[in-house]
Amino acid sequence: MNKKFSTNPLSFCLILFLLSGCATVADKSVGYSEPNDLASDREAILAMAGDYKVTFDFEETVSFQPGYKVKESYTTGAQEIVRVIEDKPGFISLQHILLVGGEEKFPIKHWRQDWVYEPAHTLDFVGFNRWETRQLSASARSGKWAQFVYQVDDGPRYSGVGEWRHEQGVSSWTSEPSLRPLPRRDMTKRDDYDAILAVNRHALTPSGWVHEQDNTKLILRDNKQLALAREVGVNTYIATDDINSEVAETYWESTKVYWAAVRDYWLALSDNNSGFSLTMQGEPVALYTPLLDFASKVKSGEMPIDVAKEHARKTIAEYTTTSSGSRENLAGVSSEHQY
Repeated sequence: MNKKFSTNPLSFCLILFLLSGCATVADKSVGYSEPNDLASDREAILAMAGDYKVTFDFEETVSFQPGYKVKESYTTGAQEIVRVIEDKPGFISLQHILLVGGEEKFPIKHWRQDWVYEPAHTLDFVGFNRWETRQLSASARSGKWAQFVYQVDDGPRYSGVGEWRHEQGVSSWTSEPSLRPLPRRDMTKRDDYDAILAVNRHALTPSGWVHEQDNTKLILRDNKQLALAREVGVNTYIATDDINSEVAETYWESTKVYWAAVRDYWLALSDNNSGFSLTMQGEPVALYTPLLDFASKVKSGEMPIDVAKEHARKTIAEYTTTSSGSRENLAGVSSEHQY
């Protein structure tokens, strides 16, 4: 059989053709390429809006420190809507809202992702609840998009720059390596590392989209960056008609003016300073809890929106500072994000 197979080039080529997935008209062959243009980029970003059942999967894969054993994998699920809250040339903002609880779901404002085309700067996490502005050269931003990710209180989380590619029938964006704070699942339970160095990939799928993460958990101490462990993350967004998105949309419609003001406060803080820090370390519960509470009171009519805006402004001012603090604590964190 092997001898006959090896001497029949036509059969060999046919089998390769079938295995490659090119035998059906619907499939796109290896090497298929679409134009990488601004319109295609915008279409891909906007396609992430929708109603989703989401799974969050994280698995530590490698230990880099003596005595450290990789932790058990973490998996959870959620219902989430993603809505376009701003869309203009060179800028798209997507707001995520969770739906939690039993049969009677209630909404929780989740993360936000802003996409900026050819940005002049990014706002980079540098460790220990501090963010600093990084200016980008013309060559570093040419044809690229920055993704700015914000926390539930609309404060910054991380940013990264990359190029959307439309190849082999797949639209995907891959970031440069960038630092970000610990996720809440670790921030509230662990103190053995200080930051994550992550490469993020967003890709559209036939059923929705996926956020893939290649994470290195870092120890930022004693003027060093030490890798503790490697982690793989896959957040899968499956489009669905089987969730009550109306409750989340009602929440957003009732609170969007308040949250727009909160975004403006954070934007002024970053635009008017080269950097800023939170006045607390670890999980900033004291910051985000009242901001979410003010929004709930606006929705219920318990608090006038102007009062809520002022309370939010004072809360952000109370828990932030433009002082750089102790640089010794931040030593070893490269602004170039090279590890």
